[in-house]
Amino acid sequence: MNHTSNREPIMGMAKGNCFAGEASDLYLGIDPGLNRTGYSLLRRTSTRPKLVEGGVIRSTESLTLAERVLEIGSGIRELISDLNPQAVAIEQVFSMPRNPKTAVLMAHARGAILFAVAEAQLPLVHYTPRQIKKLLTGSGTASKEQVQEAVQRELRLKKILEPNDVADAAAIALCHYHSARIQINQLVPSA
Repeated sequence: MNHTSNREPIMGMAKGNCFAGEASDLYLGIDPGLNRTGYSLLRRTSTRPKLVEGGVIRSTESLTLAERVLEIGSGIRELISDLNPQAVAIEQVFSMPRNPKTAVLMAHARGAILFAVAEAQLPLVHYTPRQIKKLLTGSGTASKEQVQEAVQRELRLKKILEPNDVADAAAIALCHYHSARIQINQLVPSA
């Protein structure tokens, strides 16, 4: 596929809770999973983040692992094409000593997602669950319920986002929304 974009993709890890990329208008948060991958698109407004869309990409459990990974990757590719995000944030794979199989399956889904994001040449950043919790609640050990309530408050929603995959994706998008640095030239009017 031939890419004609003049933008250079920015890929890397968040340092603390700060990302040294440009602030964008549309942030896509992705909560990777092989069965269900949650996504949430936020728009930057002059006053606060606004939820544009959220949903789930499901893979078919009866298919082979390779076919399921293809379903996730194809779904993300279609999502990027339809929603036109300017930046993507994804949850970082972390060690799960109690259930290593879950971490491996999530890594397969992340690979398909990373491929689709890189193919689209979008800026991408990875956040650990601890970073997301700390930024949204003030505690890196916050419960899932506390994070969901913080997302609900921040986005001024009448109820908690469901399913959990969408709420988690919104938390990831919010983390990036708040971590993206506003460039100096956006603060100073041009002469």
